[in-house]
Amino acid sequence: MKEQAIQNRYEFIMLFDVENGNPNGDPDAGNMPRTDPETSLGIVTDVCLKRKIRNYVELAREGEAGYNILIKADKALNTKFTEAYEELGLKTGQKGKNANDVATAQKYICDNYFDVRAFGAVMSTGNDPCGIVRGPVQLAFAKSIDPVYPQDITITRQAKTTEERQEVGNTEMGKKSIISYGLYRAEGYVSAMLAQKVTGFNEDDLELLWNAVLNMFEHDRSAARGKMTVRKLYIFKHDSALGNAPAGVLFDKIEVAKKADIAIPRQFSDYEITVDSTLPDGVTLIEKL
Repeated sequence: MKEQAIQNRYEFIMLFDVENGNPNGDPDAGNMPRTDPETSLGIVTDVCLKRKIRNYVELAREGEAGYNILIKADKALNTKFTEAYEELGLKTGQKGKNANDVATAQKYICDNYFDVRAFGAVMSTGNDPCGIVRGPVQLAFAKSIDPVYPQDITITRQAKTTEERQEVGNTEMGKKSIISYGLYRAEGYVSAMLAQKVTGFNEDDLELLWNAVLNMFEHDRSAARGKMTVRKLYIFKHDSALGNAPAGVLFDKIEVAKKADIAIPRQFSDYEITVDSTLPDGVTLIEKL
């Protein structure tokens, strides 16, 4: 029997930091760490964070029914949509003219792909479209608590790329773009109403989401990203599906600031977290880390 969709609304705050690395490069700026040009605060996009969650889920639940990942570099998306039609025995090549078939294929995709069940997807392309799904889990951009200052570190390599360079014998030069330290805050939302009415996102999915957030950097190591660590995960649980308080009011309950005697923060302990435990009725604060 299929598990029931979640019955409670949630908001959450995650704090993570980076040390001597690039948490999210900007391809329009030579892959330099993303920053707000007006404030110099560091930015990590929602797309970047969701990619890491997807990667963790694929590692943790590989091969399990219902936990495939749609958005990944294997097959074309249109091919996956057609495969859904074929698996269900639906007529292919109708370009969405049969609304019932589109709805049936969409439900199949939601049931079989965790990332669609969580984040939703635009699947209205190709000869066998599956419509558009608005997922119950949404993330905002992460922003650093204090300004970050990207820098290019010059590196050298003894090995040469081409025979011509090998003959010349000059050492090859390169660069790495990093920030020395940054503590980032990201905020997210989980809608029980969208879970119930659209994707069927359930309690097992929710627990997997929390585990993925806590562990998303543990299996995503690279020299370019440096040392990245999830430091805190605060979850606001509502007693109802519609919710008991505005998200903004709850987010304001968690304040993060560098300590008064710290001029330039270089580690997590340079920050102070203030938690206002006076919560609106019907809301519970859960601290996962």
